[in-house]
Amino acid sequence: MSIRNVGIVYRKELTEAVRDRRTLISTILVPLLLFPVLSVGFGSLAVALVGKAKEETPKVMLRGGEDSPAVVEGLKKLDKIEIVAETPNWKDQIINKEIRAAVEIPAGFQANVAQQRADTVRIFNYEGELKSEFATEKIEKYMKEYRDKVIKERLAAKNLPDTVLKPFDVKQENVAPPEKVSGAAFGGIIGYMVILLCMTGAMYPAMDLTAGEKERGTMETILSSPISRMHLVLGKFFLILTAALGTAALSVLSMGVSFSVLGHYTSQSAGGRAAAAEFLLKLGPKTVISVFLMALPVAVLFSATLMTIALFAKTYKEAQSYLTPMTFVVIIPAIAAMLPGVELTPKLSIIPILNVSLLCKELVAGTYHWNYIAVIFASTCVYAAAALFIAIKMFQRESVLFRS
Repeated sequence: MSIRNVGIVYRKELTEAVRDRRTLISTILVPLLLFPVLSVGFGSLAVALVGKAKEETPKVMLRGGEDSPAVVEGLKKLDKIEIVAETPNWKDQIINKEIRAAVEIPAGFQANVAQQRADTVRIFNYEGELKSEFATEKIEKYMKEYRDKVIKERLAAKNLPDTVLKPFDVKQENVAPPEKVSGAAFGGIIGYMVILLCMTGAMYPAMDLTAGEKERGTMETILSSPISRMHLVLGKFFLILTAALGTAALSVLSMGVSFSVLGHYTSQSAGGRAAAAEFLLKLGPKTVISVFLMALPVAVLFSATLMTIALFAKTYKEAQSYLTPMTFVVIIPAIAAMLPGVELTPKLSIIPILNVSLLCKELVAGTYHWNYIAVIFASTCVYAAAALFIAIKMFQRESVLFRS
């Protein structure tokens, strides 16, 4: 194999790729801007929206309670809760977000409590709606405090301590450092984004260097040059691989910078230090390098596969229709790695894309399973080599290159 011939093709394709606006956007602009927008932009927006929802004074409808004045009076004194009168269409009002919740005090509730008869207070809400959930939490907290007060009064009347009903406490204590906690919770997102952007970076050059060449009528000129088909396909492949690796490298770099900046500003805010410790990913140089190394065989796999599929298309638009479904093939296993309870196993370590996504999740959390790392890296390299072999074979078939 002639390295010089491969280099000639590579330099020629690189020069044309640098002039292509679509390639530059997908390779450089998207990975550099995507993570700052997602982490800083959407993160700040989410915090602002949650804070605004908590500060709102929700309207809560009171149903019943005429014979329970103490309970009703306590509900009306709750901070940032507006109690409104009962109306017949209260369910529709909750669904339409005119009120956030409704609390139903059963008849004779206060008397039943005094006579030690069991009763039930019902809270009706809009499950999954943020402001309705906050209103429900405030009502539920008040009712629990009222229940605890009644219990204490009953114990005091019989000269019994509170420990009769609560003989011991059970407390949870986290022994994992904050970096591992945040990595275990959000590390799957890192693998997902790196894999997706790695594929996006390879997609446009793959279409342009195959179907694009056919559409422009330059494929015949390139094939007639005194360079073997293998050198030609390798030159094109390395250009696609460069775009994929460039996108992966920039995305990992952008992630590290984005989380560092966000962590710095969050820790400077009031009460933000604890939040930063618990919820912000800390991507050190070791993690960044590890994630990038695991992206190498994936980039080779994507580059060879996308180039092979795009080679069957006659036009750039047709290549897009072929490669767009590939996005879903990649997204599904990458998202599966973020599902709770899905962890690395010997079987999952040989499933392409899913294995790398799961491994990236472990790497971000600071966990290095060297046996799985070896299996995943080796198996992904085998898949990548097979894809590259098929790509070279397809370039040698005239029926594929010039199909009508």
